[in-house]
Amino acid sequence: MSVVGFPFFIGTGFVMKGSGIAPEIRARLIQACERIVEAEGVVTDPEELRVYDCDAFTFLHRCPPDLVVLPTSTSQVAEVVRLCHKLGIPFLPRGAGTGLSGGATPLAGGVMIVLTRMTRILDLDLPNRSATVEAGCVNLWLTKAAERHGLFYAPDPASQPACTIGGNVGHNAGGPHCLKYGVTTNHVLGATVVFPDGEVLRLGGKVGDAPGYDLVGVFTGAEGTLGICTEVTVRLMPQPEAVKTILAVFRTIEEASNSVSGVIARGIIPVAMELIDRETIQAVEANVKAGYPLEAGAVLLIELDGPRAEIEAEAVSVAAICHRQGCLDVRVAQTEEERALLWKGRKEIAGSFSRIAHQYYLQDAVVPRTKLPQVFREIEAIGARYGIRIANVAHAGDGNVHPMICVDRNVPGCEERAMEAGSEVMRSCIQAGGTVTGEHGIGIEKREYLRLMYSPADLAVMHRVRSVFDPAGLCNPGKIFPVEDEPGAVGGSSQRGSAVSTP
Repeated sequence: MSVVGFPFFIGTGFVMKGSGIAPEIRARLIQACERIVEAEGVVTDPEELRVYDCDAFTFLHRCPPDLVVLPTSTSQVAEVVRLCHKLGIPFLPRGAGTGLSGGATPLAGGVMIVLTRMTRILDLDLPNRSATVEAGCVNLWLTKAAERHGLFYAPDPASQPACTIGGNVGHNAGGPHCLKYGVTTNHVLGATVVFPDGEVLRLGGKVGDAPGYDLVGVFTGAEGTLGICTEVTVRLMPQPEAVKTILAVFRTIEEASNSVSGVIARGIIPVAMELIDRETIQAVEANVKAGYPLEAGAVLLIELDGPRAEIEAEAVSVAAICHRQGCLDVRVAQTEEERALLWKGRKEIAGSFSRIAHQYYLQDAVVPRTKLPQVFREIEAIGARYGIRIANVAHAGDGNVHPMICVDRNVPGCEERAMEAGSEVMRSCIQAGGTVTGEHGIGIEKREYLRLMYSPADLAVMHRVRSVFDPAGLCNPGKIFPVEDEPGAVGGSSQRGSAVSTP
């Protein structure tokens, strides 16, 4: 049976264009899905489908799926996938939709499999310091469940209160605390995966470093292009004896950046080193009143954890290094309430940008720590050239920069200038020895940038790996890899949507 209406290409790395599934096929598909998940688990109304036409990256492309299916078990996911595979219909997974690269954005309809009803914590294995959760379990829920037992789950993206573990696995999410503890892949022990033909396999388990190929590592960060993760087993960490949170205040972003390199060079690895510039400070203080000084050119939010005596000594060294770089003040949170408020400011940066911008385009790249001062100067120059306001926040400890490019769709040409500025920022980071993403993934946003990092031979190898898992090219097609027939140049497209809107 064929899917009438799709100019469908077998393989990977393409953008589908067309009208979607033929009406008669769609009607039969809906009936079949309703038999699998019941009627309330299938979304077909055009207005309701608009909710799913993109993830949190809304610049390049918006397209509703032909239908949304909300399974409640791995077996239901497998049945839906087998149905799509039999009919030759493309499908893609989605969690909470907090992704920032278009990884969960349909490219021309198809079936979207949304895992937000699969939220259970299946096993909290305290002796083995692990947990097994369904893919739709919210990151923060796992953290709260573990902390009652003196444990915690380390990866903590800024979207932690909403993002799901399955989505974190798909994009290999990081967060402020990944400097010391690593990103998602460092904490995933096993996964239950529905492969693109509907076969269900268990990869890994509760024991790390299993012999054979690291298929868990291959799957983590694959952005749903190799199959759909339905359950995840993760490593839990013991809570540290003590935590110390420091706010270092600087005149300039360059002084703050140099302090980051100085701390790491000393052999101190904080849990987090978050850099926040003047524009961002003003937005946060207008919204949250976290206690960031408005007169600062930049601040570093530095957190240390571990044995109490060790972090007391490290805090003295950190303060001395910051002062040598021209630090104006070093403030240490004296209570848990003060610490929580400092972190509340950092976690609510995205929401705070409504104070200074109608919309924003959030970038994501990684550069060597020593290149941070240079890259921030280049970002400032790019903003000036394009007449675009750019604010900066960074997981500075591991060189992960997040320029916030401010956009006003009411100003003619502003959105186009923002995209062009973003392209220059990305090229600048690559030229500095960096990479195109630290935690947001490639999706549709950054796939063309891979040409700047990899040779055609490199990309061909990646294509072959993908084709082993998904030879028909049905699973989240058009993501990650550059597309030969995609309109527009690097960083742009002829199909433009809207910027990320803030309330």
